Amino acid sequence: MPNQRGLKLKRKYIIGSRGSRLALWQTEYVKNQLENRFPDAEFSTLIIKTTGDAILDTALSKIGDKGLFTRQIESALASKEIDLAVHSLKDLPTTRPEGLKIAAVSYRETANDVLISKNFSSIEELPQNAKVATGSLRRRSQLLAFRPDLQIVEIRGNVPTRIEKFLASDLDGMILAYAGVHRLELDSHISQVIPTEILLPAVGQGVMGIEARENDREILEMLAAINDDSAENRITAERAFLRVLEGGCQVPIGGYAVLDGEELHLQGFVGSRDGASVIRDSIRGEKSEAENLGKRLAQRFLENGAAEMLNEARLSSQKAASEVV
Repeated sequence: MPNQRGLKLKRKYIIGSRGSRLALWQTEYVKNQLENRFPDAEFSTLIIKTTGDAILDTALSKIGDKGLFTRQIESALASKEIDLAVHSLKDLPTTRPEGLKIAAVSYRETANDVLISKNFSSIEELPQNAKVATGSLRRRSQLLAFRPDLQIVEIRGNVPTRIEKFLASDLDGMILAYAGVHRLELDSHISQVIPTEILLPAVGQGVMGIEARENDREILEMLAAINDDSAENRITAERAFLRVLEGGCQVPIGGYAVLDGEELHLQGFVGSRDGASVIRDSIRGEKSEAENLGKRLAQRFLENGAAEMLNEARLSSQKAASEVV
């Protein structure tokens, strides 16, 4: 039956998702958006386990890079086992598999990282040589650039699991993304929303990306109806920045764009694993030039030595991976 957008919808659509509480929250959010907009259609969820879900005792930087949390879901999408897929956008590599595309993005939740601590209210208040948990090289590099005395401890698992591990440990603090903690209503554990001057977020942090097949016109038109244009402008710049730098889990890169009317302000970060060497820079321009702004900022980073820094980080990650038994 044709709906308000003139689409002749099938009766049922299958949405692919990881099985964590956060992934299912995000998928349910998108599912509700679609159901509200297209009441004649039915949507169900298929849980798909990814490589990143299967290996929980090894740092992300040591177990590969592209598609850790997306590859199996994208295979199901390409083979038409599912009709669309919901991802945390920061997990999606900037180069899509042939035949697939990001068809829509959600609103952006607060993109900052947060400090979880039992005894301390901020990064600044942590004692000398405090032990802080994170599985992110981006966070590690920026934390050590700000507080070289900190001892960084690896931690893996979904958001509730990491919080449980932290509460049962002698760690002084742990870093997570605000969006995941907030969406799971675990805000009571937050000690500090960390300013971006200390920790620049991951590219796309706080945004959900909805992926579909490039040739599925019906799905593409459906998803266009729930796309957030403001978030799209911002993440277009961020992902262009990341794409030029060829970044991923194995390198410390941050990127964060904000809109001020028609103007877009993009900040970037590249650092060494130990935080001893860092580059921070920013660029402003019209939001209609989002893609070009991201590329231009990345080029400035490359001209200032980012390539050497990132190559060193990749080599360190590969060496660490080769030592994993």
